[in-house]
Amino acid sequence: MAEDLDKLRIHGDTQVGPGAIDFAVNVHGDRPPAWLADRLRQRIDDLAAYPTAADEGRARRAVAERHGVDPGRVLPLAGSAEGFHLLADHAARRGLRAAVVHPSFTEPEVELRRAGVPVTRVILREPYTFDPGLVPESADLVVVGNPTNPTSVLHPRATLAALCRPGRVTVVDEAFCDVVDDEGGSTLAGADLPGLVVLRSVTKTWALAGLRAGYAVGDAAVLADLAAHRVHWPLGTLQLEAVAACCSDEASAHLDRIRRQLAADRAAMCGALTGAGIEIAVPPAAPFLLVRTPKGHDPHEFRARLGARGVAVRRCDTFPGLDPRHVRLAVRDAATVSRLITAWEEARDQAPTGSDGG
Repeated sequence: MAEDLDKLRIHGDTQVGPGAIDFAVNVHGDRPPAWLADRLRQRIDDLAAYPTAADEGRARRAVAERHGVDPGRVLPLAGSAEGFHLLADHAARRGLRAAVVHPSFTEPEVELRRAGVPVTRVILREPYTFDPGLVPESADLVVVGNPTNPTSVLHPRATLAALCRPGRVTVVDEAFCDVVDDEGGSTLAGADLPGLVVLRSVTKTWALAGLRAGYAVGDAAVLADLAAHRVHWPLGTLQLEAVAACCSDEASAHLDRIRRQLAADRAAMCGALTGAGIEIAVPPAAPFLLVRTPKGHDPHEFRARLGARGVAVRRCDTFPGLDPRHVRLAVRDAATVSRLITAWEEARDQAPTGSDGG
């Protein structure tokens, strides 16, 4: 069990060595856009003071306006990870039984197990489509990603909405939903459904992973309970400013450009990988792809060969439901993808020395 938890705690950032070409971490860009960085710099002189209620209010209102909800249905967070932590403690206090849909981001299960919450795994098989009937009726808390990390599958909005019912908390991890092709037709943020909690990150799209910022939007009663059990000053001034900025009208135009660029880069990357004989497991909807290492090659050794050539990819045998041949690749520009393909072909051309990992 401890070994299983250790695997669940592995994330992409731990697999990127110094100077590596990074396909392992799903962050868009290597720095925040200039307008956002400038807005954060303008708050530097305020850091001698504690974050204020006005700072939190601005962040709540920005999120509320973006998703068309009352500010009481918004909770700024120190990244989605804090949301999973708070929800796990919420489940433990109420004696809830959880179901986690896999393959998916593993942190929710780690947090639920930390809090002593009974967890049932709902394992989806390729092509990783989801049927709400797979979730046990006894589950009082359900966690599902949309689009799902690492499969890059986007589930229909109505399918996930069907999970919601009185007495159940339904958690939808939408960390990457802001850059899918049809965000408005895919997101449940803003939906008035019982027990719904949608978690959003502002760090992936806006290159702010080091700041830890995000928010929850959903059932006001659930969010109020989460807020009641936090430390004082749970977010700093810059985190609150980042939430407000990334949900602002100013951000909207920039987001449209990012979304279009990612879609174009993803399409080009799919074509280039397929042309090079690299197997894409399922059609991607998010800014990352699930692929397989070549048959006949030991997958662990193959990843090591890529690493020796300065290319970091995300191993996926740490996700329940996936095997060692699966790896996740972040969407990158054509020149960077070309370097990946060169390294992949060189690694593939080496004589295999072990099992293909299934």
